[in-house]
Amino acid sequence: MQTGAERTVRRPRIGLTTAIEEAEWGPWRATAALLALVYVRAVEIAGGRPLLLPPSSDSVEETLDVLDGLVITGGGDLHPSVYDAEPHPETSPSGLERDRAELALLEEAIARDMPVLAVCRGSQALNVMRGGDLVQHLPDIVEDGKHKEMPGVFTEHPVAVDVESRLGLMLGGEATVKSHHHQGFGRLGAGLKPVAWADDGVVEAVEDSSHRFVLGVLWHPEEGEDMRLFHELVQQAAAYGREQAERRQSS
Repeated sequence: MQTGAERTVRRPRIGLTTAIEEAEWGPWRATAALLALVYVRAVEIAGGRPLLLPPSSDSVEETLDVLDGLVITGGGDLHPSVYDAEPHPETSPSGLERDRAELALLEEAIARDMPVLAVCRGSQALNVMRGGDLVQHLPDIVEDGKHKEMPGVFTEHPVAVDVESRLGLMLGGEATVKSHHHQGFGRLGAGLKPVAWADDGVVEAVEDSSHRFVLGVLWHPEEGEDMRLFHELVQQAAAYGREQAERRQSS
């Protein structure tokens, strides 16, 4: 049985963005705010309290007021119009409503110095929010298809990591990751530094070392057994939450 003191310990609240998708459950088929359960479980394993965030650009500040950390999750392609590009034939945008909501969340969360982990599509949104752009179809510039060999199946491949980076402190100089992306970083956004690379030269991760924790990875850490990125996010979120509580108490 938990004691009163144990019950009052609040786990860091981690927001997880969701997609807008047609979904089926039981006899029903409807448009839903959808997220793979593995993201929820990863946050829980790391000690956080996951909160799902449906796409909305109208309540960004109110939403972030109740969070300690943010995960921008994976999904379909961003619409090329958000980085002033024409669509590639292989680009399949997931919808401007989600794009605009996530870009707004990223901008405000980073302005608050809230910890942010951006996964796959999320890392691309991070780059776009900072003024960068995307390579819309990696097979146009690399000879192999290791980043997305088969739709619906994650591909494992190694990445080299900058050992002096924040990511390197967590993973060391090399890691095996699970990927499922056909797009990549083009021009890097302001303040973002490349910190991991596939062996074909594709940049696989970026970070902003001027903030508490801003990391974007093109792979899917929630799909692996190594939860170090989520553990670090939750630890940083706990520190952020304590600081915000102290600030409220002193004001």
